[in-house]
Amino acid sequence: MRKLGIVALGAAAALTLAGCSAGGGSESADGGEITVWVVGTDTPDTARDYLKETFEADNDGWTLSVVEKTWADVSDTYAAALQSNDSPDVVEVGNTQTASFADQGLFLPLTDFAADDYLPGLVESATYDGELYAAPYYAGGRIVFYSEQILGATPVPTTLDEYVATGKALKTDTRSGIWAPGRDWYNALPYVWAHGGFIAEQDGDEWKAGFSSEGGIAGLTQLQDVYVNASNAAKDGDETDPQVAFCAGEDVFLSAPAWVQWSITAPADAEAPGCADTFGSDLRAFPLPGLEAGETAPIFAGGSNIAVATKSANPEQARAALDIMAGEDYQTLLAEGGLTPGFTAAAASLPDTEIAKAQADALANSKVTPTTPKWAEVEAAQIIQEALVKIAQGGDVAAIAADLDTQIEEILNS
Repeated sequence: MRKLGIVALGAAAALTLAGCSAGGGSESADGGEITVWVVGTDTPDTARDYLKETFEADNDGWTLSVVEKTWADVSDTYAAALQSNDSPDVVEVGNTQTASFADQGLFLPLTDFAADDYLPGLVESATYDGELYAAPYYAGGRIVFYSEQILGATPVPTTLDEYVATGKALKTDTRSGIWAPGRDWYNALPYVWAHGGFIAEQDGDEWKAGFSSEGGIAGLTQLQDVYVNASNAAKDGDETDPQVAFCAGEDVFLSAPAWVQWSITAPADAEAPGCADTFGSDLRAFPLPGLEAGETAPIFAGGSNIAVATKSANPEQARAALDIMAGEDYQTLLAEGGLTPGFTAAAASLPDTEIAKAQADALANSKVTPTTPKWAEVEAAQIIQEALVKIAQGGDVAAIAADLDTQIEEILNS
């Protein structure tokens, strides 16, 4: 029997979904077609096939089609498609984009979803104005890669302070102890969060930014120590192609998304050259440690959610498809494909590798950006990246953080 992490639709909820039906489609209660949009190639074929076969077996007369979109589509064309009379029924979106679509009224609330069984960071990202508008799909997180050839006999650090100290001690003129380009704000956030700082929190009806809080200053000060004394990465560089310096033997520690392992372990003559025969041959990883031994630092939870479109012509069948995608059997197929599943119990099926375990452990202590549609404006303005570049260049941390908070508050409270 297929096990789901979701409570079945009640009569009232079903009526709500039916009442929200709008848009094109001439399907009848006797059958029709459901369209599911997934993004990129991450969703494995095994899961796509399972979704189609299971849905069609459970819903006589109905068919399901999986359409692959790109992340550019999510940014550029999703909103128009979801407002059209030919809206898809179920869509995958990035976790930081969910609130914006919910705010525009493009997703139906999932009022009966059993969210306790899912990754907290993704649940938080899918919650807007006190209601859940999407189901966690899968997550991606940053872990710390290293090669034993480079680290040698130096112990793997067990605290954040040890991590920074080791990076500083192993830095040379040609090798970064910790690869830390200035514009990589995803890797900056754990320092702030570990020390008790925050990006922004709601205080009544207002947003209060927290980079200049006591914990924020402590985290950014430690990060500046990394920029100045542990890293040779460009002070105004970004996180693009992090495997390049690693494969050149120019990094001791590389904090990067878990999928970077495939770029590192690719053959050197591949289209995106890796170093399978050198530093990729003994690639290892661990979650970024926290302030105390045995703890992990909070990391940014990247990933995707899945939602039922408000203008789906068949919301009850769309919800049935979402139920399958959020259920344990389907989520297990994601895990077997190397993705960290949104359904936590399915993580037991991740590949039995150190890297997969490191990502799962890291994501167990993860956070997301503020859940507000205004957050997209903060990201577009790139004010966090610009502030970090100034810090990497040796600027006054307290003054830069205070200015950054002012800019964030102006956007979020506008």
